[in-house]
Amino acid sequence: MDEFGKSESLWRDYSETKSEDLKENLIIKYAPLVKYVAGRLSVHINHKVEYDDLISYGIFGLIDAIEKFDYKKGVKFETYASLRIRGSIIDNLRKLDWVPRTLRQKNKQLLQASSNLESELGREPTVLELSEKLNLSLDETKKFIKKNSVISVISLDDYLEQSHENLLVESNSIDSPETYYTRKEMQEILENAIEKLPEKEKKVITLYYFEDLTLKEISKIIGVSESRISQLHSKAVSTLKLKLKKFRSAL
Repeated sequence: MDEFGKSESLWRDYSETKSEDLKENLIIKYAPLVKYVAGRLSVHINHKVEYDDLISYGIFGLIDAIEKFDYKKGVKFETYASLRIRGSIIDNLRKLDWVPRTLRQKNKQLLQASSNLESELGREPTVLELSEKLNLSLDETKKFIKKNSVISVISLDDYLEQSHENLLVESNSIDSPETYYTRKEMQEILENAIEKLPEKEKKVITLYYFEDLTLKEISKIIGVSESRISQLHSKAVSTLKLKLKKFRSAL
């Protein structure tokens, strides 16, 4: 029996019996997925949160995904589970309140400074120009921009994840007709907003959220610094959040 057949057989047996032994087998089988998702998030998270803690949070999401997954619907488990794993990690990070309030305030300052400079200059500001605007050294500004990226990642997830399910991936749950059409409309708004982003911002969002690349990997592809990628990511996220906010306020 090939790997696909083995997986289907395992899911079928677990679906019918809800055996704890089979659930454990599924947890072991998909544990590498937890490490992968945690690894992507850990790139943006400071030393205050240990990688092993992210793994622990992710395991809860994996178990939840296994218990709720219906293999008969034909949805790929890895896609479904990765969203719940990611959601579980982010939920636990929020409970820890690990992002200091001062950093959240500085995040707003960075976005405001970037927006003001872009209006003044008629182009995107450089890191040097931002550092002068913020009265920070160049190194401090680079570190600041890098730390800011994780706030943006989690902030966007507030809008993309509904009960840990992503608007850009088909939901595995059965929605009411009203919920279904609302989700579809939000999905279309988000996709249109991404299409209208400046080319570099669109590429960053696409590579990060659709191709599962880290900001460091994206910086090598685009050929600019990781700090610059983080800045582009933050700007794109702010734009997408604004579009979704306007839609939600109109509901």
